[in-house]
Amino acid sequence: MSVILVVDDEPGLRQSFARLIEQEGHQALTAASGEEGIAALADKKPDLVVMDVRMPGISGLEALARMKAADPATPVIIMTAYGDTGTAIEAVNKGAFDYILKPFDIPEMLGLIQQALDASSQARGSKAKDAGEAPSVSLVGQSRAMREVYKQLGRVAATEATVLIQGESGTGKELAARAVWSYSPRKNRPFVVVNCVAIPESLLESELFGHEKGAFTGASQRRAGKIEQAQGGTVFLDEIGDMPLPVQAKLLRLLQEKQIERLGGKGPVPVDVRIIAATNRDLEAAMAEGRFREDLYYRLQVVRIVLPPLRERKEDLSQLAAHFLGLHARAMNARDPGITPGGLAALEDHAWPGNVRELSNVLNKTLIFSRGLAISADDVRAAIAGRTPAESHDLAADAEGALDAWVRAVVAAGGPDLHNRAVDRLSALVVAEALRVSGGNRTHAARLLGLSRPTLLAKMDKLGLVVEAQVRVGDVLS
Repeated sequence: MSVILVVDDEPGLRQSFARLIEQEGHQALTAASGEEGIAALADKKPDLVVMDVRMPGISGLEALARMKAADPATPVIIMTAYGDTGTAIEAVNKGAFDYILKPFDIPEMLGLIQQALDASSQARGSKAKDAGEAPSVSLVGQSRAMREVYKQLGRVAATEATVLIQGESGTGKELAARAVWSYSPRKNRPFVVVNCVAIPESLLESELFGHEKGAFTGASQRRAGKIEQAQGGTVFLDEIGDMPLPVQAKLLRLLQEKQIERLGGKGPVPVDVRIIAATNRDLEAAMAEGRFREDLYYRLQVVRIVLPPLRERKEDLSQLAAHFLGLHARAMNARDPGITPGGLAALEDHAWPGNVRELSNVLNKTLIFSRGLAISADDVRAAIAGRTPAESHDLAADAEGALDAWVRAVVAAGGPDLHNRAVDRLSALVVAEALRVSGGNRTHAARLLGLSRPTLLAKMDKLGLVVEAQVRVGDVLS
């Protein structure tokens, strides 16, 4: 039987949690504050601590740090109703076994408790690192996929491990790298960014490693490269998949020997930097094609973190929209107008090939033309299509005029079953366009049309439409 300590300032939660724990065959202890929890840990030696973040007196994060300093072996699960990025990363960085959002799913919590107890029974005694206070970062979202990313960032930040961050363009790889640096022991030293694809190949080696006077035409004096400039800190190598092979060889030497050699130099220069690299390329395919060194790949990915594309975490759209609207409104010195439910639905209907970067740009554009009104579905669709609301209005007027002309032509032509034929053609156009906008997702298309999914499927069957069909205005109205 395991002993589990519950630390929370809400009496009702403590009591119900204690009953749940005892029903699972464990012994429950409770404490009403961080101070009481620290004392109970020292006195009762529980096998596991489950603790809230926000409590009177010291916070759960401060209590966590003290608990891990006093007893590194006892796992601590952090509970919070305020699931911000900083709390997530800092909790894991300070040594929490995991964190969970309130209100939590009971089976998920019980599974997490069992994992922590299993871990507690193994290798006790590892020294937890307290990374101290760290600034907040701009990664946003509380989807399951992002919570896993925060855990990884928190665990790797306190180490000296080289990190490889992979993900599609626009997913926030530099933000993730900054999060690692912000919560690392090197946080008070430089964070230097090098975009390997933005610097011409002929200059990249000098930019990274520096050069001696006379190393090449125009080298009138010695110059320290980005790596030397980051001494004691962190170098973020963005788009490393595009790094030329000769430069890859010199980077490998840095990782292996902690030394560099300037262009035209006569000897090695010792350096102390941490390398974080990122790419949207398939490095394994690049290795197979001889464009990326296999030995460098394995040196870089001591820890590998993959950022999910926005289409796989659309539950974060509401939080992301609020974040970017507030951010852009402050930059414009304007009021944040918010976004309507229809506007959010329009965001959900888009596939976001440009990921979070595209979302930020779209919301910035909607804010410019919103005139202080809440962002609507039409605003979102116009911004995604690269139009202003005025242009969208003109296009709508043009479309209405074209439709009127088509109706007049159809009626003038006559023919059997005229009404039903015309309605079916228009219905095919509207349904096909909804499927196109939703990327072929029938559920999203049905929501866009205001239909149930079975009704949409029945219409598609009647009209002979499939997801892949590309129905154009001219095809339907001809």
